[in-house]
Amino acid sequence: MSDDIERLLTISDLSTMLGVPVDTLYGWRHRGEGPQGYRIGRHVRYRRAAVETWLAGRLDVRGG
Repeated sequence: MSDDIERLLTISDLSTMLGVPVDTLYGWRHRGEGPQGYRIGRHVRYRRAAVETWLAGRLDVRGG
């Protein structure tokens, strides 16, 4: 595979990356709370950059 082509993440990949169950990701997607994904046939795929942007918007900056 070419280095120029970004491999899209599966929902399982995203689950592993974030450390949350796949069912949680489907719930977030249904409620519009998770990172933006692409519907490709019956499958959902995510761009890593979109996930990173989504994560950056959830940074917890509270002192603790």
